[in-house]
Amino acid sequence: MSNSASCFTLFSQNIDALALPEKFTFPFYYEPQPLAVAATKQLQQQLETLTHLKAENAGKMFGVLVVQNAKQQLGFLSAYSGQIEGDKGNINFVPPVSSMQLQDDTYLAQSKIINDINTQIEQLENSEQLLEVNSKLDDATQSYQQALLAQQAVMQAGRRQRKIQRTEGELELSESDFEQLKNKLAGQSIIEKKQLLALKAYWQNIIESLQQTHINISDEIAHLKKRRKTLSKSLQKKLFAQYQFLNANGETTDLNAIFAALPEHTPPSGAGDCAAPKLLQYAYKHDLKPLAMAEFWWGAAPKSAIRQHKNYYPSCYSKCQPILGHMLKGLDVEDNPLLTNPAQGKDLSIVYKDDDLLVVNKPAEFLSVPGVNIDDSVYMRIKTQFPEASGPLIVHRLDMSTSGLLMIALNKRVHKALQKQFIERTIDKRYVALVNGNVAEDSGVIDLPLVLDFDDKPRQMVCYTHGKPSLTTWQVLERNNNITRLQLYPKTGRTHQLRVHCAHSLGLNMPIIGDTHYGQKADRLHLHAEYLAFTHPITLKRLEFEVAADF
Repeated sequence: MSNSASCFTLFSQNIDALALPEKFTFPFYYEPQPLAVAATKQLQQQLETLTHLKAENAGKMFGVLVVQNAKQQLGFLSAYSGQIEGDKGNINFVPPVSSMQLQDDTYLAQSKIINDINTQIEQLENSEQLLEVNSKLDDATQSYQQALLAQQAVMQAGRRQRKIQRTEGELELSESDFEQLKNKLAGQSIIEKKQLLALKAYWQNIIESLQQTHINISDEIAHLKKRRKTLSKSLQKKLFAQYQFLNANGETTDLNAIFAALPEHTPPSGAGDCAAPKLLQYAYKHDLKPLAMAEFWWGAAPKSAIRQHKNYYPSCYSKCQPILGHMLKGLDVEDNPLLTNPAQGKDLSIVYKDDDLLVVNKPAEFLSVPGVNIDDSVYMRIKTQFPEASGPLIVHRLDMSTSGLLMIALNKRVHKALQKQFIERTIDKRYVALVNGNVAEDSGVIDLPLVLDFDDKPRQMVCYTHGKPSLTTWQVLERNNNITRLQLYPKTGRTHQLRVHCAHSLGLNMPIIGDTHYGQKADRLHLHAEYLAFTHPITLKRLEFEVAADF
C-alpha cells in the first residue's frame, strides 16, 4: 500500500458474510450498516489501548468510512472530530482537510499578531491603572453623592428656618426692618446655592478627570478589539478558503462558498474539522469508493449535550449538513427517512368528543402539526374531519415519536381558555416510559434548564446560562430485566423535556428505550402520555382521561 493511501485499514475479522450496502449511508438519520459496525468495533478495540482516551476521560466523536480500493479490497478509514492531543498509537487517522493553521507561515504570522493583540487587551483590561481608576471613580462618585445629599439637607433646613423667620418677622417687625430681614435671608440663600455649585464643580472636576482616564484606556481596548476583529475576519476567510472539499463528481468548493448562500454566511467555528468531511475528503483524494459511514461517541459525556460512550450519532446539523450536502453529490445515497410520512396507514382514535373540544390518542411516529416536509398530522386530520372547527385547534403538542393523549379545541374561545389552564398549570399530565437500566431510587425530581442545540437540531441540551427552566418529577413502577418502567410528571412543557431528563447524566442517565435522539433505536419510542385532566372551559366540569400504553 502506498504512503498516499496509508490510512486505508483492512478488516481484521472475516467479513465475507457481510453484504455490501446498496446505497451510501444517509448521514443525518441512519442505522449503522453491518460493515460499518465491524469497522467501528475494530477502531474501538484500538482506542481502548490508548490510556489518555479512556472511557472516563473527556469524550470525542469518532467516525469510520467503509471503502473499496482499486483492487476491490474492502477496508475502512478512521477519523475524529476536532483535535486529539497525545499518542494516537498505531491508528492511522485521516489528516485534516486543511492544515494551514499548523503549517502556513503567513497564517502563523498573522495568528501571532492576533495573539499579541489578545495579550495587550488582557493586560489593559487587568492593568493596575484600570483597576485603580475604576476604584477611584467608584469612590469619587459615592463621595460626591454623599456630599451632595448632605449639602441638600443643609439647604432644606435653611429654607425651613428662613420661612419661619419671614413669617415671624412679617408679624413682629416694622416694614423697614422686615425688608432688611428679607434681604439678609435672600443673601443666605444665595450663599448656600453658591456652595452647592462649588461642591458640584469640585466633584465633577475630579470625576471627569477620572472618567477621561478611563475613556482613554477603554478607547485603546476598543481600538485593539476592532483591529483584532478585522484581522480575525480576514484570517478566517483565508483559512476557510483552504478548506477545499471534493465530491464524488470530482467538483471542488471551499467553506466560504458553501456557507455564502446560507443565512449565517460565515461558517461556524470548527466547520470542516468534523469526522465525516475528513473521511470523505480522504477517500475522494485517494480514489477510494465510499460505501458506508458511521460516527460514534467515545468517552465521558460533555456537560451540556447528551452523548453516551460507544453510541452511534448522526452528523451534526450546523457544521456538517451544508458541507456534506456538497460532498455527497455523485454518490447514490439512501433516501432521507425524514421525508417519508410515518403516519401513513395509521388511524387517529378519538377518546372524547363534544361541540367544543376533542381528546385524541395520538399514535407514535405521528406529527402533532404539519412539518417542514410532511403535512399529514393531527392538525390536518382534525381539520379535514371537522371542517367547521375554527382557531388553531392544537392546544399542546406531543413529539412525533411520543404516543398518547392530546386535546383539541374546536373554536378560538375554548382554545384560549385551555391555553390559559396550561399557563396556570392547572392541567395534570402523566406519562409512562421504559428506560434502559435499573433506576436506583424509587422517586425523585429532575430540574435541568434546556435550550436548543443549534449545532445539532432538533436536539436539546442542558444550559444553566441560556436554558429555560424545566422540571420533572418521576416514580418507579417496575424494574425487570435491566429495564425500569416509570411514571413521569412534567411540570413544564419544554421540547424533549422528558427525553433529555431521562437520558442526561445529571438526570436519570438512562435514555428512554427507542429514543433515536438521545439513546438507541428500537421498535418505537417507549414514551406515552397516558393521563390527562383539565377543566372543561364551557361546562366547568373536571374531565379525566387515561389510556394505557401499548408497550
